[in-house]
Amino acid sequence: MTRLPEDMIRVPGDKSISHRALLLSALASGRSRLAGLLPGEDCRSTAAALRAMGCAIPALPDDGGWIQVDGVGRTGLVAPRGPLDCGNSGTTARLLLGLLSGLSLPATLTGDASLRSRPMARVTDPLSRAGGRFEWEEEPDRLPVTVHPGALTEIEHRSKVASAQVKSALLLAGLGAGVPVSVEEPVSSRDHSERMLRRMGIPIQSRGVAPHHVHLDGGEFQLHPLELRVPGDISSAAFFLVLGALGQRALTLENVGLNPTRTGALAVLRRMGAQVEIHNAREMDDPGGEPAGDLLVAPGRLEGVEIGGDEIPSLIDEIPILAVAASRARGTTVIRDAQELRVKESDRIHALARNFQSIGVSTEERPDGLVIQGGSGPLEGQVSSFGDHRIAMAFAILGALPGNRIQVDDRRIVEVSFPGFWERLSALSDAGTHFSSGGLAGSGTPGGNGEARRGTGEEDADRGRPPVVTLDGPAGSGKSTTAGEVARRLGFLHLDSGALYRAVTLVLLDSELPRQDWAEHGAEVLEKVSLGLEAGSQGLEVQIEGRPVSHELRSPDVTAQVASVAALPWVRERLLAPLREAARDGGVVADGRDMGTVVLPDAEVKVYLTASLEERARRRLLQEGREEVEPEIESTAQELARRDRADREREVAPLRKPADALVLDTTGLGFQEQVNAILKLVHQRWKGGG
Repeated sequence: MTRLPEDMIRVPGDKSISHRALLLSALASGRSRLAGLLPGEDCRSTAAALRAMGCAIPALPDDGGWIQVDGVGRTGLVAPRGPLDCGNSGTTARLLLGLLSGLSLPATLTGDASLRSRPMARVTDPLSRAGGRFEWEEEPDRLPVTVHPGALTEIEHRSKVASAQVKSALLLAGLGAGVPVSVEEPVSSRDHSERMLRRMGIPIQSRGVAPHHVHLDGGEFQLHPLELRVPGDISSAAFFLVLGALGQRALTLENVGLNPTRTGALAVLRRMGAQVEIHNAREMDDPGGEPAGDLLVAPGRLEGVEIGGDEIPSLIDEIPILAVAASRARGTTVIRDAQELRVKESDRIHALARNFQSIGVSTEERPDGLVIQGGSGPLEGQVSSFGDHRIAMAFAILGALPGNRIQVDDRRIVEVSFPGFWERLSALSDAGTHFSSGGLAGSGTPGGNGEARRGTGEEDADRGRPPVVTLDGPAGSGKSTTAGEVARRLGFLHLDSGALYRAVTLVLLDSELPRQDWAEHGAEVLEKVSLGLEAGSQGLEVQIEGRPVSHELRSPDVTAQVASVAALPWVRERLLAPLREAARDGGVVADGRDMGTVVLPDAEVKVYLTASLEERARRRLLQEGREEVEPEIESTAQELARRDRADREREVAPLRKPADALVLDTTGLGFQEQVNAILKLVHQRWKGGG
């Protein structure tokens, strides 16, 4: 390989190993020490479930530092007091089904909407045949499901599809119940559980390649504590391997797990022509630790290949990013025998096909895979994550390649497996790798993952930091709906300041504080409540205590009180910081009464929207679903006139036109006409440089 200047990347800890290390350390007799655990949401779900069952799992450190887990012993876990929320983590749910069944602990497992749509019978069926008892609470084969106490007998299972989750769940069930387990797979699935159990003194036998057999003897074994360092996740590393192979600069990925049951993606990339080398190969822990090494990848020309057969289990999680590589390769790539992708966090076959087709990549969707015609022309458009972290990251990589401008609708979903992904991708772009920022649409939580750049729809990526656009104006001038559409057209985030004021109003209404005391003591109420902004498909969405509240913000009670709440000095002081933080990196369209004058006075593009009182009254009635009859229009217009006077005369942040704003009277304009007028101004002032 030609040695080129290279960037060093360290990816988060392996997700599969992290789940298993937490579960088995909880069952150990003694104190385990673990380092490199993935601090993603999936692993936090496993940790939370174990805490609910009596094991004091420490917080997972963001830096992958060491933690200590005081195990409760093989049978020391207790039944949780409430349902166990597995979040988005299929691994958490399926492994807990096995563990709870083996320990005969009653519990109900549930999860988010995505997880509740994924099959669970692949685990419960073989356990039921061995005496396990399960009750589907809503729909067969789907969470929520309740595990009832039962007496397991010997577990024997012949799997048609190699699945490490099923295999590990059955091993955990047998371990908990003290009964023998035999599992046969067509080929070997990832063997992290077997490696870890052997290191903890459990006699696991494996033999054969096709078919592959795993056997656990029955018995009341005691698990020795673990001293374990988790290597970087090769599934996460694969995204940057493809970026390096298709980009303009060599990359080195440090300390990546190289378990032979997980390295199928490396073989495929090399088959496609990628220059990938392994350096500093080693074993993480002796004896029987996970193999790891550093991966160096350099740019090169890729060719289409066929992916299928026995190699699929070793690269099933990497297929989304391999499909992205195929879309930029010369010729046709065929992916087959991958029907397992249909039941991941999304139907990944369908998600890939839909997204490719939406940005102009010729793709054929098949029952068990895809046919992808590669090309080199620029790709542009908006894609959906389908609530799937690997789909989101795959298309972010595609969008980061030179010439492409691709928006990913939901960036936060990548926190499931790769905290800090957007920062790493942005840092590579800033470091001179010349990747377009087009794949970086959306935002993380302000103050958290907000470091990443906003994406581009109609923006000019060569201009550097995308601008901030503010829409000021009186109540009823259409600021919010107009700002939302302008943001969508630009590929920016929509920052609705009014939603934050409504959220504060909702908090106060839900408190026990009398309304006459809001001015003096309301700040104390708000200090006890978590109020924040999260990036979603509709822009920056308000959450209270981590819960979206968009519908509640439009209630009649909130609407009646929000103006008086917004006038309180402490409210403005409390909200200035999050509003400014949300717009810090640009790529935001913000609307409000005083966005361009007080909140974001340095915004690059400012618009002051206005309209006649009658027109604004009609819009308000339409927004509230009320009848547009003359008496209603007249009374609403009078109400808006009073609001205008109050807004202009208020001491805190009065309504003013920003000195450098364009005044846009929308009385005679259709909605798209006013949107187009604002877009024209953005392009003139930003792309024109003045």
